[in-house]
Amino acid sequence: MAKMLYSVTMSLDGFIAGPDGDMSWLSDYLGPNPAVEELIGDIGALLVGRRTYGGDDPYAGTESEGEAFGGGWDGPQFVLTHHAPDRPVPGVTFVGDLDGAIAASKAAAGEKYVNILGADIARQCLEAGALDEVLACIAPVMLGDGVRLFDHPGGTHVKLERLSVSQAPLATNIWMRVVR
Repeated sequence: MAKMLYSVTMSLDGFIAGPDGDMSWLSDYLGPNPAVEELIGDIGALLVGRRTYGGDDPYAGTESEGEAFGGGWDGPQFVLTHHAPDRPVPGVTFVGDLDGAIAASKAAAGEKYVNILGADIARQCLEAGALDEVLACIAPVMLGDGVRLFDHPGGTHVKLERLSVSQAPLATNIWMRVVR
C-alpha cells in the first residue's frame, strides 16, 4: 500500500515559502539533487493543497512552468479543495474532503509514494494519522518570514525517526519517519 510522504525544500530557518506564498526564492536553489531525482521515480500520485496548487511556481517563466518537479514527474494529482474549478483540468482530480483525498491518492499511487505538496495539507494528514514520512531538503538560505514547514498553533509534539541524511550542492536532505 502507498505511503504518504511530505517532501519539501525549506530555508534553514524553517520556511517553505516567503510571505504570501512567494516561491521565487526557490529558483536559486533548484539544482541536481540525487535524493529528489531518485524519489521522483517512486512517486505514484500527488496530494496537493489548494493554495499550493494555485500558488506561485518556482519555475515561472521557464518551459517547466506549471509542471510537477519542473516537468520531471507526470501522473495523477489530487487537490484538496472546497471550491473545485468549473472546468476539468486534465490529470487533476479535485476532492472536497481529506479522507476522500487520502483514499483516492493512495489508490492511484499503488505501491509507490503519495507525495504531499503544501504545508497545510501535510499538517492535516499528520493530524489524521496518515503521514508516514517527511523529506526536508534544507536550502542554504534564511528567509526570515513566510509559510512554515509545520505550523500548529498551540503546539504539538511529533516524534520522528531519522532514516537518512544526504547532501547535494544546494541542499542538505533529511529523510524521517513519523513515529506512532
